[in-house]
Amino acid sequence: MSSLNNVLYFQAGLGVLANMFLLLFYTFIILFHRPKLIDLISCQLTSIHIVLVLTGGDTWLTDVFESLNFENDFKCKATFYISRAMRGLSICLTCLLSVFQAVIISPSSSLLTNIKLKLKKYITYAVFYIWSFNLSFSINLIFYVGAFTNASETNQIKVTKSCSLFPMNYIFKALILTATTSRDVFLVGVMLTTSAYMVIILFRHHRQCKHLHSLSHLRASPEKRATKTILLLVVVFVITYWVDFIISSTAVLLWMYHPVILTVQKFVMNAYPTITPLVQISSDNRIINMLRNFRSTCHQI
Repeated sequence: MSSLNNVLYFQAGLGVLANMFLLLFYTFIILFHRPKLIDLISCQLTSIHIVLVLTGGDTWLTDVFESLNFENDFKCKATFYISRAMRGLSICLTCLLSVFQAVIISPSSSLLTNIKLKLKKYITYAVFYIWSFNLSFSINLIFYVGAFTNASETNQIKVTKSCSLFPMNYIFKALILTATTSRDVFLVGVMLTTSAYMVIILFRHHRQCKHLHSLSHLRASPEKRATKTILLLVVVFVITYWVDFIISSTAVLLWMYHPVILTVQKFVMNAYPTITPLVQISSDNRIINMLRNFRSTCHQI
């Protein structure tokens, strides 16, 4: 068990450091350069993932609350609410990123041309509604989480060393599970649809380039690299999401959480926000060039 916890702490540390680096990069781009719309979305996603890693693993945020002398009940409700809200924001913004890239690379003859012309306006509205919806969606759940007392008497599920889920009405539990599942399945469906659309466009582009035998066209464009990056992120998200969903649903339906299963679930929850910045850093030429210039400067000094 201790070895699993050490892996969890290492993963959380790596995730926070990678996301902090990416956040500083996007902040610099937004303040001192002309940012792309995808940079603005990615910056929000990076900020969300920092909070998600800190709350999902029950690591440093718990220590912060304890240092501020907050009561366990408030600490549990705040951590649970933030974690659920950030999880919802993560899936929604990942879906938005996928839709955005699909519109960007769509050919001028497609039906998405009109949307492409008004993309900035639509993206602004979409981000506003995404934040409003997710911050309000998880509020009702805070009434069913609190400080752990005595599981044998109150039939609580212990989800951390000091927090637990309280028993809830079967109908309310079914409604929450149905609403959450419907939202997530819809968003995952949209991501898979846009991903399939992008794969088709990339395949057609590659086939045209081979037909023309043009070396200049065979070089990967920034749009093509961005598309491949988002496709990889969507695949990682879908895999980690369904593993997390299966574990969570099984635990809630059986009303039982084994400590090892809980640790594995935390590792899966943190996998996507940890892998995302590493993929983005390794695929963004601006970051790669910046790191190369920094290394060259250090060698000269």
